[in-house]
Amino acid sequence: MYVEREASVGEPTSQERRDAEQNDKRILGNVVQCDGARATISAYANDADGAVTGLWTVGKMISINLGSTRTVGLVYAIGKSDRAWSNEGQNAIEVSIELIGEVRDGAEPGAKPVFDRGITTYPHIGAVAHRIRTRDLQAVYDLAGRHSITIGTLAQDETIAANIAIDDTLARHFAIVGTTGVGKSTAVSLLLRKSIAARPDLRILILDPHNEFAASLPEYCVRVDSKTLDLPFWMFKLEEFAEVLFRGRETEPEEIDALRDLIPAAKNLYRNPNSGSYIRRGSDALTADTPVPYRIADLLKQIDERMGMLESKTDRPTLKSLKTRIESAAADPRYRFMFNSRLIEDTIHETIGNIFRVPHHGRPVTCFEMAGMPSEVVNSVCSVLARLAFDLALWSEGKLQLLFLCEEAHRYMPADPRLGFAPTRHALSRIAKEGRKYGCYLGVVTQRPGELDPTILSQCSTFFAMRLANEQDQAIIRSAIADSSASTLAFLSSMGQREAIAFGEGVATTMRLKFEKLPSDLLPGTAKREEATSKPGDDVDLVAIVERLRNVPKSTQQAMAFAEVVDSGRQAGDPDYRKPPATRAPSDDDFDMRYGLKPATFGLRPQND
Repeated sequence: MYVEREASVGEPTSQERRDAEQNDKRILGNVVQCDGARATISAYANDADGAVTGLWTVGKMISINLGSTRTVGLVYAIGKSDRAWSNEGQNAIEVSIELIGEVRDGAEPGAKPVFDRGITTYPHIGAVAHRIRTRDLQAVYDLAGRHSITIGTLAQDETIAANIAIDDTLARHFAIVGTTGVGKSTAVSLLLRKSIAARPDLRILILDPHNEFAASLPEYCVRVDSKTLDLPFWMFKLEEFAEVLFRGRETEPEEIDALRDLIPAAKNLYRNPNSGSYIRRGSDALTADTPVPYRIADLLKQIDERMGMLESKTDRPTLKSLKTRIESAAADPRYRFMFNSRLIEDTIHETIGNIFRVPHHGRPVTCFEMAGMPSEVVNSVCSVLARLAFDLALWSEGKLQLLFLCEEAHRYMPADPRLGFAPTRHALSRIAKEGRKYGCYLGVVTQRPGELDPTILSQCSTFFAMRLANEQDQAIIRSAIADSSASTLAFLSSMGQREAIAFGEGVATTMRLKFEKLPSDLLPGTAKREEATSKPGDDVDLVAIVERLRNVPKSTQQAMAFAEVVDSGRQAGDPDYRKPPATRAPSDDDFDMRYGLKPATFGLRPQND
């Protein structure tokens, strides 16, 4: 028996020894059952002396020797058929493995082994199984020369680096899922740092609902929050503007139709102050969605004129309600990033350049911090940013490479179509479906993949699945992984901190890895937690908390435009708006200053003097 077994163990390359006490055979078991995807190995749990070896454990990779090839399998279950343990002699066990692929030795002597996901020759009954060699394990996860980055180590062998193909991971979108507290944000921060180092041309926009990523990327990041955001209302499409006006409630079709007619008239008044309400028709006609400046004062003026018309008698309640909504939104301090400008001017170049870092000046990451913003503001702004990200990548003809990262993605793309904001869902779906063709990539981070729009999730080609306890969430991930690696997901509910199962286009094969450890000062949210930690004797500042709750600045804060003295005789767009009337200076220009600055030429034909 010994001679026959020794003869069957022929391999073209020598087997390295795991330790000094290991015998040369390295035989741990034999195949006793096999089908198209799985196999069962018969082995012993202890040696001839009765000592438990512990060589068979769940999660380890093994190799089945077939002569010219070696079939690679993953152990997903072990057990004794009789469910009994004997202290006398050896205990026979059954090891269930999932077949992953096969390794072939290189054609030339000394060449590296080559791994193939497919299996050309299946193990036969009695085939010898042993622990996988390090060289074979490296071949399993080799990326075949693709541009790669190292993000950690393999869970089963920490001496082998865990690499991902960064170009494929970004270009075909990726998702990081896991329950709260398992290290998703830390993994995202690590992945972004590695991506920036590997792709210096990459711009990144992070939707940060918890204000935690800016502290983890201090040398790369620019923070944008509700106080520093400058996104004029005229850059919003009609649907997005209506979301702000109606505060997330159901819109009134009559009021939307009125806005669709009146906004182009207000834009035309800004471009041609003396043209009245006449709207030019033709190729350069303005629509409610055209990103051209206009003034709220002109929009309200158009509503007043419409209400004064005799034929609009039946529409007066609708127009009056619409006017009230607009005035209320313009006066709301939560919307100051939209209506805070003293003068209406064409600032689209500065706005887009600041948000999307063009040029980036060494800081290619923008953290859009949304904590404290009302939901209707978040919905509209996210829709604008996602739409602009795709359009910029499209019209830059691939010169602008942009990653749009959504933290807590189930907020913007819920599975239930009745929830969320439809324009945001459509804008992100457009990036997911078509963005990689133009250099606009999507990153999805969520703790509830079961509540995420399946259309968005299906477009992500690389997954990093961390610990998931919810059965529905686990089922979503199982539906995305290949059948040949389904048993790997059995570890989803028991993985440790910083551990993840990576699968998809960005890795050679399904890989269980452990992310690198970041320095404590670069962990997301560290600075915020340190500030929030109370020291002995510190009291809670209730006054400051209430001021933040009200979101209304003090009257002494003259630097804020909405807190300055306002003359009721002036209107938004006047050069001295929000200043005392005594400081008004006469204008000697040849155009009416009440209509703001001279129009810029963004998307418009030059005006003849």
